[in-house]
Amino acid sequence: MNQHAHQQPEQPLPQQQFTPAPPPKKKRTGLKITLDVVAGIVVVAAFASGGQDDGGDGGRAEAGDSAAAAPAEDKAKDQPKAAEAADAGSEKSQAEQFKAHVAKKGTPQQKEAVQHVTDVQGADKRNDVMDSAEIHTDYTGGMTGPHTGDGKLLASAFAGWRPSDNGLVTVYDADGEILSNGNY
Repeated sequence: MNQHAHQQPEQPLPQQQFTPAPPPKKKRTGLKITLDVVAGIVVVAAFASGGQDDGGDGGRAEAGDSAAAAPAEDKAKDQPKAAEAADAGSEKSQAEQFKAHVAKKGTPQQKEAVQHVTDVQGADKRNDVMDSAEIHTDYTGGMTGPHTGDGKLLASAFAGWRPSDNGLVTVYDADGEILSNGNY
């Protein structure tokens, strides 16, 4: 006998109302914890490297080093710091100091671009781990505007003024939009 003959015809199922499930509760992810750990490592690394010289001996001279070599090395290391101290000791603002440096050592294009600088911030704070500085200008248009090249000129001039092992300078336009950035 045919099995299909005893089956009842299919009837449509009654319509059920669909109720969306409530959103799952937010659990604390490992991302925040990971970011906290990374930030802690960066801080520890900054302190650990801040007190060491290039030799890693904490400033202690080896018994075989000559006494004359140590002062010469210290002078070479202190020259950039002495130049910064002279700039910091002067009554000029960071923007005025930057403009004076570019007027003395910049290219003609940099000298033209520096006339549009209104403020410089962060040039006096350095730790050579994660340095950052800002140059504010009276240019307009942001990154897509006509003065992006001028922003790059200012960033490169800043790199010549305040070299760093790991710095980032950001150039802003008059509206506070990023005009350009560069390493210094």
